[in-house]
Amino acid sequence: MHWFYLIIAILLEVSGTTCMKISDGFSKLAPTLFIFIFYGFSFTFLSLALKVLPIALTYAIWSGIGTAAITVIGVIWFGEGINAIKLVSLLLIIIGVAGLHFSQEQVH
Repeated sequence: MHWFYLIIAILLEVSGTTCMKISDGFSKLAPTLFIFIFYGFSFTFLSLALKVLPIALTYAIWSGIGTAAITVIGVIWFGEGINAIKLVSLLLIIIGVAGLHFSQEQVH
């Protein structure tokens, strides 16, 4: 169940960050309100996941997958550019999260 909470936290964080872009610097009311709603629920579900999951791994997954998802949304939805440096950087994030996961396995 805690992994499910983490997935929900990630989806809510990505939604909140997307609303930041759509809010146009807090000038649009609805997206601005959704920023706070999505982030509030994201932190709630992240806290529930942290009741069982290790903090380093959980935060790395939450922030890493969130960063990767926002990059994809930026490219597809907002027409932001993609280049080799972005792709390599995303790959490094994935490698870093995997490394943290495997390091947790060896500690136990």
